[in-house]
Amino acid sequence: MSERRPRPASKNPMKSVWRRGFTPPPAEPPTPAPAPPSGAPEQSEVVSVVQAALYRDGVRVSSPATLAETYRELRDQPSGMAWIGLARPTEAELLSLAAEFDLHPLAVEDAMEAHQRPKLERYGETLFVVLRAARYLDAPEEVDFGELHVFVGPDFVITVRHGAAPDLSAVRRRMEETPELLKLGPEAVLYAILDAVVDGYEPVVAGVQIDIDEIETEVFRGDPEVSRRIYELSREMVEFQRATRPLVGMLHGLMAGFSKYGTDEELQRYLRDVADHVTHTSERVDGFRQALTEILTVNATLVTQQQNAEMRALAEAGFEQNEEIKRISSWAAILFAPTLVGTIYGMNFDHMPELHWVFGYPFAIALMAVVCTSLYVIFKRKDWL
Repeated sequence: MSERRPRPASKNPMKSVWRRGFTPPPAEPPTPAPAPPSGAPEQSEVVSVVQAALYRDGVRVSSPATLAETYRELRDQPSGMAWIGLARPTEAELLSLAAEFDLHPLAVEDAMEAHQRPKLERYGETLFVVLRAARYLDAPEEVDFGELHVFVGPDFVITVRHGAAPDLSAVRRRMEETPELLKLGPEAVLYAILDAVVDGYEPVVAGVQIDIDEIETEVFRGDPEVSRRIYELSREMVEFQRATRPLVGMLHGLMAGFSKYGTDEELQRYLRDVADHVTHTSERVDGFRQALTEILTVNATLVTQQQNAEMRALAEAGFEQNEEIKRISSWAAILFAPTLVGTIYGMNFDHMPELHWVFGYPFAIALMAVVCTSLYVIFKRKDWL
């Protein structure tokens, strides 16, 4: 890759705050880059480049198709700004950008790895910002999180998106429709991206509020699946907190640097509005977590009460079943006595006591009656009958 030639400072009186007090070295002619082997694709032919554009005084002047063209045209623009958008770039693409724009290796490594928490780092003249965007999916009723890495330098903005959110094409259109804001430089683009990410939280907050209302109804209805839904939504709110809480400190850090970096007054108002929105969103998310914790407690109480009622019903049913078994067993014992006596006297042996006795039959009947009556009295006193 050819050596990057320093670009002259902007002639715009509202130049980038990162350029204030910076005197570029004398320009040198670029060293021609060696031609790639025949048939081999150029390293800068980027399939992950969503869109790249060059701007001057808030107006788009060109739309390069590759990173190589972007580098070349940016060198040729005396007061231009490059805005490069990438989605899930490869390591080679990020290394190409790092070499061209002198990006810090730690920031490049974070952009490669992704799965970073929101943060704001300054490496010399370059700001590195990590944001967690969110969107609400209506069909599965869940929150989808994306990750966005933003490099902001003296004359460039590079966005590296991991995930479907946020929609930066809408941010670009909005900025191009307001050239007076875009001409303020890369920091204006950064604040517009922050505003888009924070505004994207509002539909998520509304969707989660509806989910919590539905969960409350399901809890008191006794839906057996509600516990799983509470748990899943609680996990999403933990992720939501991780996305919004650090933003509060990040934005206040940027606001604290207004005087130091001479931020334009319009951008100051713009950032304060974004900070207000993210603070409100963070408070709402904290409230959601608290509400879900309380709902989970209520659900556990209702489930315990329901289980106790079921156990009590089972115990009552078991008690009634035992009473029935007692009754059946008592009558079976009572009826077994005459059966036993009758069986003994019905064996028809020749030599058997009382077989030819005149009172043999009345004696057998009386014996049956006495045994049955005795058993009945015994079982009655034990409350089996």
